[in-house]
Amino acid sequence: MIKDNQKVFNRLLVVIDAIITAVSLILGYVLKFYVLQKEPGPGVLPLRDYVSLLVFIIPGYVLVYYQTGVYTPKRTVRRRLEIFDIIKANTFGMAALIIVIYLVMRELPYARSVLALFYVLNCFLTGISRILLRRGLQTIRKKGYNVKHILLVGYSRAAEEYVNRILENPQWGYAVSGFLDDHVPVGTLYKGVPVKATIEALPEMLEKNDWDEVAITLSLRDYDYLGEIVGICEKSGVHTKFIPDYNSLIPTRPYTEDLMGLPVINIRYVPLTNTGNAFIKRMADIFGSLFGILITSPIMLFCAIMVKLTSPGPIIFKQERVGLHNKPFFMYKFRSMAQQAPSEEKKAWTTKDDPRVTKFGRLMRKTSLDELPQLFNILKGDMSLVGPRPERPLFVEKFKEEIPRYMVKHQVRPGLTGWAQVNGYRGDTSIRKRIEHDIYYIENWSVWFDVKIIIMTFFTGFINKNAY
Repeated sequence: MIKDNQKVFNRLLVVIDAIITAVSLILGYVLKFYVLQKEPGPGVLPLRDYVSLLVFIIPGYVLVYYQTGVYTPKRTVRRRLEIFDIIKANTFGMAALIIVIYLVMRELPYARSVLALFYVLNCFLTGISRILLRRGLQTIRKKGYNVKHILLVGYSRAAEEYVNRILENPQWGYAVSGFLDDHVPVGTLYKGVPVKATIEALPEMLEKNDWDEVAITLSLRDYDYLGEIVGICEKSGVHTKFIPDYNSLIPTRPYTEDLMGLPVINIRYVPLTNTGNAFIKRMADIFGSLFGILITSPIMLFCAIMVKLTSPGPIIFKQERVGLHNKPFFMYKFRSMAQQAPSEEKKAWTTKDDPRVTKFGRLMRKTSLDELPQLFNILKGDMSLVGPRPERPLFVEKFKEEIPRYMVKHQVRPGLTGWAQVNGYRGDTSIRKRIEHDIYYIENWSVWFDVKIIIMTFFTGFINKNAY
């Protein structure tokens, strides 16, 4: 039933898109020559010449929409991604239209402004139509209509997480009918979803029930049965998806690559392992640190003088930290504590009202001015403008045994500021929360993410109640 509904819905979308495409072109012509220009001037092609283009534009755009995934089911796709697909399809369609016109006519007799208006209007109106359709469907699905019924094969943590997400998002229009499992007693409920039978009953269940989908959610111990279960599902013709139970082993999104036909799952996606991304970030670090040194040089000079005047000892404090690929380096800071023996300094990190901190040092720590010399670490390549904060070797040895995934942070250069810091996790705060934020940054790095963190640093990162 759902498959038939999807076919009808896709045909309806094609009709709607065809109407929107025609309206957009005509409206673009009217706006150009009757609203903006008041009336067509000499040499302007009449509206019928533009309308005649629709004979080629409409089927061409429908084909482009199909090829770019505009007509694939969007139940669980975020709205902005759907809009992006529409813009991408229209961009490709407009480029193809202009190329074809040039190849056929050797020129572009149609007004560029009309084509530009057509492009903008088509993107806008198609996007609006999808938003309205999405809201309408979500309302219908919340009332229990147009729902896909799913059977889960296997009871696992992945199965529980899948049920959680389905229940939290009724607008998706999914309903989990039950589990099949060999280890959990029949009749057991998880948030109202029952264990119906053992996995052995799968062929019989598929024959008797009109399931829209089967989700294979086996626990790791049952993966020996995976091939057999996939074969049973495919034989029945039901749509099947696989939700792996590796959340405890691979807790974040992996990515796959094709090794000459052999699928390889990489446990963790780190964008900065890409040479191009790494080069862009390094160039940003070099120019950013040079700019930072230039504009903060008067402040650094003032801090250097005050450190020297208020406490005996060196101006710059060097401390060994662990950086990229677990390699140690010396991180620079303005000295904010009274000079002490190395053995004493290594005992612990700074806590609130630490007596070792000088009066001016406390001010520098509160405002993060003591961190400014790290701009030279960035210029040298030990650090980056943005990244996980580096830690001392003794704490690295301690945390890597106590905190899962702690060492992942060393897959990128440590930073002067980071996602954890702008979210308040600095100083004497939860190290586990810091690692969660660091790993999120590592796996979701982009130039714009760095820019966002730098901007947030100016508002939340420099002055922080947890900085002692």
